[in-house]
Amino acid sequence: MPLTPDQFSKCLADETRARIALLVAGEKELCVCELTCALDEIQPKISRHLAQLRTGGVLAGRRQGQWVYYRLHPDLPTWAVKTLKLMREAHSDWLAPNVSRLCGMEDRPQRCC
Repeated sequence: MPLTPDQFSKCLADETRARIALLVAGEKELCVCELTCALDEIQPKISRHLAQLRTGGVLAGRRQGQWVYYRLHPDLPTWAVKTLKLMREAHSDWLAPNVSRLCGMEDRPQRCC
């Protein structure tokens, strides 16, 4: 069943989930450790929100060794991808502290794929 606007909106209704989705949309892929650093939150909270975004069809994960990388779900409708891009562009100042923490993170995992 395709993602509906109300389902998509519910997924993003929480500030943490919205920030996660926008960070992932901009970075293409992020792991839990990168998100905990960017959002300055504990791992269980980030993991709980990631699970909700996966269940809602907004994000998908892929395992690479010890890491699980999260990306926008490949079946996410074009309108939803465009919405995330527009939100990220329109609210870059709102997301700036998170992006700054992410960029300053030491020992970010290396991606081979």
